[in-house]
Amino acid sequence: MKVVLLAGGLGSRLAEETQVRPKPMVEIGGIPIIEHIMNWYMQYGYNEFIICLGYKGSEIINYFKDYQLKNSTVVIEDSGKIETIEKKSKPWKIILAQTGNETQTAGRIKKIRSFLKPNEDFFMTYGDGLSDINLKKLYNFHKKNKKLATLTAVKPLARFGALELTKNGMVEKFIEKPINESGWINGGFFVLSEKAINFVHKYDEAWENGPITRLVEKKQLAAFKHNGFWQPMDTLREKNLLCDLWNKNAAPWKTTKDKSKI
Repeated sequence: MKVVLLAGGLGSRLAEETQVRPKPMVEIGGIPIIEHIMNWYMQYGYNEFIICLGYKGSEIINYFKDYQLKNSTVVIEDSGKIETIEKKSKPWKIILAQTGNETQTAGRIKKIRSFLKPNEDFFMTYGDGLSDINLKKLYNFHKKNKKLATLTAVKPLARFGALELTKNGMVEKFIEKPINESGWINGGFFVLSEKAINFVHKYDEAWENGPITRLVEKKQLAAFKHNGFWQPMDTLREKNLLCDLWNKNAAPWKTTKDKSKI
């Protein structure tokens, strides 16, 4: 089963990083966030990726093209011959698809349709969000409901601390990072049928607007509720939050040998 990653946006709200690199290449613990996302899929056995390129896409191509060389022990002789020993590689197959700098998210999905089989199910997510979602449960939920599309619904952490106050203005309770109980939001981890791409009408429309609305109107969108960890990386503050979790060895998305057997 293939995994489509949207990796072509400008990432303007993270301009401190994205002026020199595409957002999916921003590093968490020395590893690009897109590789963190791919590692999570691979531990569930999903190793085929289609990465939709746009802004600074050549940076992503160069990273994966040189991945084995950069992560291996290399011997260079005076003749210029290069030999790699103790090779480090990953069992992935990656299609790096040029989908255009100006193409919107829905248009990027439409442009990679030729890499999918008719009626094929595939995962789709963004190249800038991390989660500890159980992908097997997500896919089983999708198959059970027999809809063209399934999104992952999450309740994110509130940005500011929550207070409970007494009538006379005293603070009775303070919660630093409460779960946002106002409602579920789109967490960005999708399972789609190839037929869902029929709901994309134009290359310049966002997936979250026209296509999702049309799927809802046709009762073809289901929601898988995820109560675990989920965090996008839209701002420098959020990037630093993810780095802090990783550096403290407290990253819920960090893969382990035990989890890879799931």
